[in-house]
Amino acid sequence: MRRYIEVPLQLLDIEGEGFHIMVKGTIHGKEANFLIDTGASRSVFDPKTISSFIDDIRFEKKEGMTAGVGSSDLESSTFQIDVFSLGEMEIRDYEGVALDLENIHEMYGNLGLPHIDGIIGGDILKRHKAVVNYRSKKIRLTP
Repeated sequence: MRRYIEVPLQLLDIEGEGFHIMVKGTIHGKEANFLIDTGASRSVFDPKTISSFIDDIRFEKKEGMTAGVGSSDLESSTFQIDVFSLGEMEIRDYEGVALDLENIHEMYGNLGLPHIDGIIGGDILKRHKAVVNYRSKKIRLTP
């Protein structure tokens, strides 16, 4: 087994004001785009978008509210992802959090940026000892 996997990343220019980090992967074998958000505590997926990847998806309402930067309390739910990948690294039996990402879809659409299928947060980044290298444009993950 390799000690780590390197996944190419793209830096998405946000109108010259900064960058977002995007990596490619899959959800249930279908290609997907993920943002890397080191400030997010959990990875999240838009319920409408994730439904196009998973047949017969079942959402379970999450107790309490979820807070995000620039938003008030948001309702969220959980669901099961059998397998998704970031580059060559597979993550199995993951309990995903569904959260409305319409504001991101709208902003990205207005800027002509790719559609985002999920946001990878601290839960996955910490578990897989993520290291973002801006120079080489790669993210290193430990399986």
